[in-house]
Formats: sequence, C-alpha cells, structure tokens
Amino acid sequence: MSDTQGLERFVVAQEQIYARALDEIRRGKKRSHWMWFIFPQLAGLGRSAMAQRYAIADEVEAGAYLAHPLLGTRYVECVSALQDLIGSDAVAVFGDVDAVKLRSSLTLFETVGAGALVGAALDRWFGGQRDERTAELLGLTIADPAKPRGDSDNEAEQD
Repeated sequence: MSDTQGLERFVVAQEQIYARALDEIRRGKKRSHWMWFIFPQLAGLGRSAMAQRYAIADEVEAGAYLAHPLLGTRYVECVSALQDLIGSDAVAVFGDVDAVKLRSSLTLFETVGAGALVGAALDRWFGGQRDERTAELLGLTIADPAKPRGDSDNEAEQD
C-alpha cells in the first residue's frame, strides 16, 4: 500500500465533516468529534480505537499527509483558522483532552517541515512548549526537534 492509499482513511473521514470542523475552529469552539483525523497525532500516543485508526505511523506518513494535495491544504487551513482567533487558550477552544492532541499534532507536523505557521501556533497556543512524548517517539529533543535523541523514561499517554 502506498502512502497516498494509506492516507485515504483521512480523506474519507473528513469528507462529511471537514466544513463543520473548520467552522468550529473559526468560531473558537470545538463541539463535534473530528480531532483524530483533522489534527492527527503520532502512533503510540492514543489508546482509543479512533486514535489508533487515525494515528500517523511515522515521519514518512506525516510528510505524505502534508504533501497530500487535499489533506496538507486542509491542515494548513485549519491551523491558519486557529491562528486567526482572538486569544490563545487551546483548552477553551478544544477542551482539555483535545488541546493535548492538538499540541501533539502540531509538534509532529513541525518536525516534518510544516513551516513557520505550525511553529507559530505552538508558540502562541502552548507557550512554545512542544509535546515531549511525540518528540521522544520520534527520537528528537524538545530543545531542537531536528536533532536525534537518546532513550527516555516518559510514559505519558493520550486517548
């Protein structure tokens, strides 16, 4: 299965709800269930069936997601909509659990070259704090997500 074929699960999942998800972001309040496939996170973080189904396997799949003509464009559009909001409280917009997922997703995609927009979102919404567990699973350090990292003892997990 090619990277593009594997990404079809995201295209199908977003098909009926993307417009609503974008509207909720623009209004500053997530109300429905779409976080897993709009802001996907790295495999090994979530335990739920949805988190596992929509987990990004590795940096290669994350890069393919960003390069996908629909998914990459939508990801940037959603991050841009988030950046257009007034305020900087991710919990107020997404709730406790989904704010954690957002930080994980932004950290993942920043490491595969999503650009300054994603870094700016991490700076604004999370005070510049990258997700440690995502970085660890990728073998990276938080201080410099582009450099390899050794082993770690952090066992934090997300639903």
